[in-house]
Amino acid sequence: MFESKYSGPDDQLAGDRRLIDGETLWPAPKADGPITSRVSLPGSKSLVNRELVLAALASEPSLLRAPLHSRDSQNMVEALRALGARIDEVEASGEYGADFLVTPGELTGSTTIECGLAGTVMRFVPPVAALALGPTTFDADDAARGRPMAAVLDALRASGVDIDPGARSLPFTVHGSGSVPGGDVSVDASASSQFVSALLLSAARFENGIVLRHTGEKLPSIPHIDMTIAALRERGVDASSPELGVWRVSPGEIAGRDVTIEPDLSNAAPFLAAALVAGGSVTIPNWPTETTQVGADLATLLAEFGAHVELTADGNLTVTAGERIHAVDLDLSHAGELAPTLIALSAFADGPSRFRGIAHIRHHETDRLAAIATELTNLGGNVTEHEDGVTVRPQTLHGGVWNTYNDHRTATAGALVGIAVPGVEIVDIATTAKTLPQFTSLWDALVASGTTGNTRS
Repeated sequence: MFESKYSGPDDQLAGDRRLIDGETLWPAPKADGPITSRVSLPGSKSLVNRELVLAALASEPSLLRAPLHSRDSQNMVEALRALGARIDEVEASGEYGADFLVTPGELTGSTTIECGLAGTVMRFVPPVAALALGPTTFDADDAARGRPMAAVLDALRASGVDIDPGARSLPFTVHGSGSVPGGDVSVDASASSQFVSALLLSAARFENGIVLRHTGEKLPSIPHIDMTIAALRERGVDASSPELGVWRVSPGEIAGRDVTIEPDLSNAAPFLAAALVAGGSVTIPNWPTETTQVGADLATLLAEFGAHVELTADGNLTVTAGERIHAVDLDLSHAGELAPTLIALSAFADGPSRFRGIAHIRHHETDRLAAIATELTNLGGNVTEHEDGVTVRPQTLHGGVWNTYNDHRTATAGALVGIAVPGVEIVDIATTAKTLPQFTSLWDALVASGTTGNTRS
């Protein structure tokens, strides 16, 4: 468990941002009544970073329309530019910034790549660097240096890649030779499905492609691997999963592509959940009818909490509060990135809720289970941690400082609590720029849509 920086009622203060122990605090706005809001979201981080890698490895240019512009996507752009890809910002086709025109170039190493806090960069780019000529050193923010990397590094070594002997985590150096043999490889992806996607994304450029086998007992976030397979196929790559835990990518060209990035459905989670906590309804436009994004499961998951959910033919997903928030018992092994929001939502339910199958989210930007449990407890909640999840027993919450631990999803979970609980102050709300730089302005507009009345509390 984390040690909270919250020191008691004397630290509670509503109003403008302030400092405690050198940390900037953001007063989470509380809704005055039921909300009615339409929230347009920028592109998916998971999709844009996969498409950026594939575009850099393609045989011809690609145009990525309506991409996400965030800290994670910028780290990916800079990493691929450092390895030789040309990525130009061109006229925007969406409301959130320029499109990306990606022109593949000769891959060269002899560079250093700063991953920041981006798991997709630290895992997806080393196989690309292995295809470059020369050494590429990878490093990251201090908070990310401890994230699991050993499994993907060992799998790359088994594929014929020269990586610093004994390196198990960041920093490390990939000594690229311009080619990778590939072939039959095993990986234990129990800690992250990104280990699988990292190898699959570059495998068409390996001399023998890849046949990848998962060796662990559990395989989290399978939809993210499905997303990778789909992205490969859409670029003409022969990619498949002949059986559970086995994936095959044949060697061959990766086609250029003109692709529009879907809105980030996982980033929709706190906004849609806000309808249940404050009462009212929230609509997300441009919701795809078919997608590999995990966030699509929000339609069914929020219904289990008692929400009314409607998806119209023109792609508007609307979530409307029911009479109360139902307690749930959910296995989120397929959708761990939604867990922080749903756990926070359950603090307002009509009974105890159990969340399971999410041990792997202990290895994200922070130990998300410990983080959410600690912060809810510090505000008066009753949360029990389990190895693979938590149990939440709702009770009256009070204001206080909500720590975020450099984690964007912990931050947005705190904002969700604050929509119903006065006096919640969030440390480093700027961490939401990792995947949604517009979070605070979108959230302020959402809360401002509330009318005078009673808020669930």
